[in-house]
Amino acid sequence: MTVRLLLASASPRRRELLSQIGVAFEVKPSAFEERMDPALPPEQLVVQNALGKALNVQKRAPAELILGADTVVVFNRRIYGKPTGPADAGRMLGELQGQWHTVYTGIALVEERRWRVAERATRVKLRAMTPAQIAAYVAGGEPLDKAGSYAIQGLGAALVEQIDGCYSNVVGLSLPLLVDLLAEFDRRVF
Repeated sequence: MTVRLLLASASPRRRELLSQIGVAFEVKPSAFEERMDPALPPEQLVVQNALGKALNVQKRAPAELILGADTVVVFNRRIYGKPTGPADAGRMLGELQGQWHTVYTGIALVEERRWRVAERATRVKLRAMTPAQIAAYVAGGEPLDKAGSYAIQGLGAALVEQIDGCYSNVVGLSLPLLVDLLAEFDRRVF
């Protein structure tokens, strides 16, 4: 049986990941405003944002299975979301370069009155970079809509020196975690 759901995200990366494991989906971007509350632990922040996105879409599609997700990067207890522009992306990369940081992704599945949330953390080390390398990467535009200002699945893969944990989590959706949550809703990918 094919798993079908609504994706409460416009992220092309999440669409690619769902397609990779054969999940049929329809994109229904959420109007939920992501919170970036530094007082919340990142694990709680990402699941709250993921659930908020899914519940927002549920208002328009109450009987559907809905997937919400949220990703942040944390370094030195500071949360890095998407950059506000090129200068912010350069700043983030300048701080992350040569360092280990943690990528947190929260997932929420909602169907009628049931919901489940979970999160996954993956450690990533970016290579040391010169200011010119950072500027060139930022100028290409790739980091401008990514948490932490890099795309491990794109040119940013060349920035990643090491990874400890789930690769798809860094892309924006932990596939093993999603498969486990789908099973709780009696949906099987395999």
